[in-house]
Amino acid sequence: MRLHLCAVGRIRSGPERALVDDYLKRFDRTGRPLGLGPATEHEVEDRRGGGMEAEAELLARAAPPGALICCLDERGRQMSSPDFADLLGRWRDGGRSDVAFLIGGADGIAPALRDRAEAALSFGAMVWPHMLVRAMLAEQLYRAATILAGSPYHRV
Repeated sequence: MRLHLCAVGRIRSGPERALVDDYLKRFDRTGRPLGLGPATEHEVEDRRGGGMEAEAELLARAAPPGALICCLDERGRQMSSPDFADLLGRWRDGGRSDVAFLIGGADGIAPALRDRAEAALSFGAMVWPHMLVRAMLAEQLYRAATILAGSPYHRV
C-alpha cells in the first residue's frame, strides 16, 4: 500500500526536513516487507492566494485517483499509536493500494474536502504548523510499521 503525504507548503532544508526524511526512510525500510510503502511527499502551494478552497483543489489533485483520503485535522479522531498501526493494517488488508494523508495550510482544510475524506486524524486539540505535522506523521508511520513488525521501537 503506497502512502502519500500531500501537504500545503514546502519544507526547506533544516531540522524539520531532516526529521521527515529520516522517518520516511526508516518507514520505507521497515514497511516494505509488510506491504507498506513507499511513502512519498507531494508539496503544493497556492501562489494565487485563493485560500482554503484553492489549496483544497491542489491537495485533491496531489492525491492519486482512487486513494483513500485521510485529513490531518484538529477535529479528527485522536488515537493511540497501536490503534493507528491497526488502522493502517486494516486499510492494507482491505485491499487499499493508495492512502493520501492531507495536511492543510494555515487555515486548515476546506470543509468540502474534509467532508469527502474517508478518515480524519488529529494530533490533539492544539494546532500545529504544517512542517511539524508532517514530521509527526512521518514518525507515526514509522512507529506503526515497527508495531506491525513486532519491533521493540514502540514501548508500552
